[in-house]
Amino acid sequence: MATFSRSDDLRGAEFVGTDLSGARFVAADLANVVMRGVDVLGADIDSPWLFEGGAVLVNGVDVVPLVEAELNRRFPGRGDRRATDPDGLRAAWAALERAWAATLDRVAAMPPGTADVSVGGEWSFAQTVRHLVFATDVWLRRAVLRVADPYHPLGQPDGGSAREDVDLTFFATGTPPYAEVLRVRAERVAMVRGFLATATPEVLTAERTSPWGSHAPMPTIACLHTILDEEWEHLRYAVRDLDAQGPITSG
Repeated sequence: MATFSRSDDLRGAEFVGTDLSGARFVAADLANVVMRGVDVLGADIDSPWLFEGGAVLVNGVDVVPLVEAELNRRFPGRGDRRATDPDGLRAAWAALERAWAATLDRVAAMPPGTADVSVGGEWSFAQTVRHLVFATDVWLRRAVLRVADPYHPLGQPDGGSAREDVDLTFFATGTPPYAEVLRVRAERVAMVRGFLATATPEVLTAERTSPWGSHAPMPTIACLHTILDEEWEHLRYAVRDLDAQGPITSG
């Protein structure tokens, strides 16, 4: 099987009569890709950036609004993740907490070891939860609260963090106890809830420094929206992979 890495420049390439059936594209830039007369039966596209502007056309139809509406139907409360006032944000976070609580209950009712199962090479459920610990540390503790040492070692950075000022050796490797992961996660959820409980319009518009990229100024509410985006996207991933697991047995 041929493998093309980051070092391979396929920008502007043309594939004519090429058999790509069963190919897998991970962290690939497919922006502005044009496909004509293609067989996409059974294709599975997962993009967290689908709703950041622009269109995705299938037979001339922009499918982004259709996907957005369906995800909001499947995940009640998701549609409120861009709330712009304190009460709206508090309601949005409460809905998110309910959604995650139901998913945690689902995992608890499944066979032991479910939380550490990886589906298709993706993060396990426990790793997904750990990443949300990291996301809260980045966007609330570091960006908004300006905590000097914001990170918990059980956080799970993503690949992009290696390019920023994050010491990846600080974070736990292996498979930490799931109960401990849940404990730290609960603390982070409570932190966001507590911050929102006293948030005012003035707090939401207060300027903060982006933890990534250009370190350009951004309002606090943008940091909170990022947390909500991370939460809903990773809940979707988690539910997707739990659905794929089906019945499993403990080792």
